Parts: sequence; C-alpha cells; structure tokens
Amino acid sequence: MLGFLTSLLPQLPWNFWGSSSPLDSLLQGVVGACAVSTLCSLMKVHLFITCLNDPDRRTQKEKIRAQRSLLEDLHLCLLTGIFTVVGSRVAALVVLEFSLRAVSMLLSLNKGLQNSQLFLMCQYSLGCGITCSLHYLQEGAPHRTWNLILAVGLAGLITWYTRRLSKHICTMYELHSREQYCGICITLLTNWHGIPSMLCCALKITFVVADLAAIALINKDFLSTSEAIRFWTPLTICYTLLVIYMQEEQRQNPSEQMVYQTAFVRMGGLLILMLTVGLWMDILHIFISLVGELWCLVRAGIMLDICREQDFSQRFSKPTPRSYNVTPQTPKPSSSMAGTS
Repeated sequence: MLGFLTSLLPQLPWNFWGSSSPLDSLLQGVVGACAVSTLCSLMKVHLFITCLNDPDRRTQKEKIRAQRSLLEDLHLCLLTGIFTVVGSRVAALVVLEFSLRAVSMLLSLNKGLQNSQLFLMCQYSLGCGITCSLHYLQEGAPHRTWNLILAVGLAGLITWYTRRLSKHICTMYELHSREQYCGICITLLTNWHGIPSMLCCALKITFVVADLAAIALINKDFLSTSEAIRFWTPLTICYTLLVIYMQEEQRQNPSEQMVYQTAFVRMGGLLILMLTVGLWMDILHIFISLVGELWCLVRAGIMLDICREQDFSQRFSKPTPRSYNVTPQTPKPSSSMAGTS
C-alpha cells in the first residue's frame, strides 16, 4: 500500500525531495505544518483573552475573532506543501539562524521583560525544525514511513484540539467566564497567563533537538573536520554580525515593515551562502523558504501588531496582569435597613 501511495506522488528531477522518499517528505511536511498551526492557535487564545481584559484593545479582539477558519485550512495546506518541498540542508540552516537570532534577542532584553513577537516570528523556523528533526531521527529506521504516519496522527489530533479550543474561546469565552459553567473557560480564567511559559518550554526543547539534528545533517556533507571548520567559521561570524545589526535596527524601528525587511535580509544571507557552497536545488529551496516565511508573517499580522505594542509598552513600565472579573458583587445594604439597624 505504501508503494502505491508513493507512486502517486510526482517524480521530479534533480533530487527534488532530498534523500527522503516523496511520501516521507509529505508526512514530515504535515507534522511541521501542524506544529505551526498549534502554535498559532494557542497564541490566538492568549492574545484574545489579553485584549478582552484590556478595554483599549477591544477592536483588536474583534479582529482576532473575525479570522476565518477557511484561511486556517489554507494556511495548513500551503505550509504542508512548503515543508514537503524544502530540503533538509536549507531547513537546517534556517533553524540554526533563528536559534542564533533568538538567543541574541533574549540576551539583549532587560530582566523581567518578554518578547512575545518571538512566538510568532519563529513559525516557519519551527516547522523547519520539526521536519529537520524527523528527518534525522527517522533516518535509516526500518519502519520509518509507519512511524511518520503515527506522528501525523498525533500531530493532527493536537492541531484539531487546539483549533477547536481557539474557536470556542473566541466565540463563547466572554459568556462562559461570566456564567461559570464551562470547565475549559473557567480553567483559562485563572491559568491563561501560563500559556506563554508553556509555549516557551516546548519551543526550547524543540529547538534544542532541532539544532543538534541540523548540525549533524550539515556536518554529514563534509569529508573532514578541517573542511567543516572552514564552513562553520565564516558562517558563524557573518550571521552573528548580521543578527546584531538587524536586531538593533528592529529595536530602533519596531515597525511591521522592519519584520519583513529582516526576513528578506536573512534569506538573502542564506542565498549568498548557498551560491558559494550549496547546490542549485538549495537555491530554489531558499526562494521557497522566503515565500513560507512571508506567508507566516502575513497570516499572523494582527497578532504581531498586538505583540509589538505589548513589547513596546514593557520597555517603559511593567504592568501587572489583570484578570477578567466575573465574581458577582454582594449587594450593599440599603439606607433604610441601615437606619433600622
């Protein structure tokens, strides 16, 4: 049956699928797209409740609620195709570049501050990290395709639940939190502040595994240690300087255009690198990665604006989080009753 499914996928020249079979690449792409969808759904829940608790952000709350589920399906399908096509070498470089950028941004923040934009800026890198890790961990496994099918089933179940959760919160949370008869809404009423911490822990584990897999996949192409050192030394120096420069530019001008400009500069750096040491197919994969990166940023544009305003306000003050007040007020005694007493 697996051979029949593989035969249905197109046979493309130039080793378009990399070292994996077309079916395995498709399954890895599905898992990567599900990971991005799960991240966006949980961030949508958190930002919706944040805007609901802030009277000044009620319009942003309505924009989050107005997002159509049909676009989420399109988002999932498009990312599946992109992660299926992009090779493991380019995916590994994307993961390492984002890890370096994330560490630099976190080290530059003051103690106690957060950068919630990172949760949305890492979407495409997260998908590349998932596919890269699966490619490395399942390489040479005797039942690789069946293992990936199980991974797709688990990822699809998690994605379905988180999307259903975000839809329920956007439509019913405001009512259920007042009436206090929905278990999910009551749980989020007191624990919604912990969503970023949970995502942060999950992303740290994911990117640590992805970084190790990326380094192993890239080093596999070198015949000697000296050849690997000649590759990694200029790459690390150039990308460190590039990350520092782009990070400083984004801090001085935290605008929407700066986010897209950073994506173009990063992918341009990868393009120059692949022109010197890569293959022609890697160059095509970089252009596909640029499309995927821009699509993720455009799709999360509303949530990025909310996170940008939140991060900008934290530079000057650290407001205490407010919870949605649903506790019924005890009626005060009337003046006549007070006089008789």
